Amino acid sequence: MSLDIRARVQHLLPGIRRDLEDLVRIESVSADPTRAGEVRRSAEAVAALLRAEGFDTVDVVSARDDGRAPAVIAHKAGPAGAPTVLLYAHHDVQPENDRAEWDSPPFEPTERDGRLYARGAADDKAGIAAHLGAVRVFGDDLPVSVILFVEGEEEVGSDTLPELLRVHRDRLQADVIVIADSANWDIGVPALTTSLRGLVRADVEVRTLTHAVHSGMWGGLVPDALIALSRLIASFHDDAGDVAVEGLHRGPAADVEYPEERLRAESGANPGVEWIGTGSAVERLWTKPSLSVTGLDAPAVDGASNTLVPSARAKVSLRIAPGDTAANAVACLRRHCEQHVPWGAELGFTVVDTGEATAIEATGPAYDAARAAFTDAWDGTAPVDMGVGGSIPFIAEFLETFPDASVLVTGVEDPDTRAHGANEGLHLAEFERVVLAEALLLRNLAQR
Repeated sequence: MSLDIRARVQHLLPGIRRDLEDLVRIESVSADPTRAGEVRRSAEAVAALLRAEGFDTVDVVSARDDGRAPAVIAHKAGPAGAPTVLLYAHHDVQPENDRAEWDSPPFEPTERDGRLYARGAADDKAGIAAHLGAVRVFGDDLPVSVILFVEGEEEVGSDTLPELLRVHRDRLQADVIVIADSANWDIGVPALTTSLRGLVRADVEVRTLTHAVHSGMWGGLVPDALIALSRLIASFHDDAGDVAVEGLHRGPAADVEYPEERLRAESGANPGVEWIGTGSAVERLWTKPSLSVTGLDAPAVDGASNTLVPSARAKVSLRIAPGDTAANAVACLRRHCEQHVPWGAELGFTVVDTGEATAIEATGPAYDAARAAFTDAWDGTAPVDMGVGGSIPFIAEFLETFPDASVLVTGVEDPDTRAHGANEGLHLAEFERVVLAEALLLRNLAQR
């Protein structure tokens, strides 16, 4: 049967790729209000594919009054008594940013050296195509009942996902949930994602003056806000580079080797740059907090006047470890800023957004079925249980809404996918294995 499924995937793959390329050409950038029509067109295109695939019901839904951020919910029945599997992906994509940085047009899929390059080619329209391909393998003889749920605002925070899950809870109820929005460990090495860090973003502002003043007349007595903010930022880490904010959770990570040369290549770190923090590389990336400054509001160097800066602001991005909560992290970061802002400066602290960390207990029949399917699809290479340093906050929503379901986090990406960046690319040979693995998973779930 495995050989039959493998041959079927190989036969169907050209058509699956054509469907993926058609989806990629739609500029469904959810962060761009001027392309709201493209996001709607993307949802309708997904719905059309599912109707053509013979799904029993297909609906485009939205939790917004204006109909924006459309999602697609579709059902296809399997045998009576078979388990129900929900397959999740999202059809919205990140902005392409500076098109000059792309080696080919960002919304025209282009193959080079075994990769398909385009915005959304991997994240996450390939997830949609993988689900579609796995269902297509079985035609009208699905071994399980399938729900396909394709979201339309994941790239802007999934704000209405909780409402969608609440309103359509009965339609989305499943025994197993497969979320195809993560990555594999390496080319040729599959993975199940079992932990993800959460996120707290905050704007931190420091004010020392009511207005700018002459640096010669007042410097040496009155602190400028940029120096004060710099000292506050410096307090975020100790001398080893570990996050120095007290009260944040830290935990152990899986015993996975992340070779130095691979870390250098994949991170883009300069040869002379030293790693920060203590513990294993995967602990620092997966199960310990990290804190970064991702933006600054301060006078530009070019054209700066010779005055003391009255206020300065930084956007702080705190990744929180599995086992922590966003509420605790916000409280800890706020308290740290209040205690470390220097020289009596006025502090402003505004939470921008938060997302919960996720830890999945990846045991039981569904996970056994997945590991067997992945091992088969990758010709005997068993999947790695990996963590992810980034955040997919909506996974916590699924875990909370459907506590009895087994949630499997899979994906089509690899270490060189460059999701969210220029030249995002899908490794085509790995994509074939992903489609095969999901088809084998559906079969295995029916058998178990």
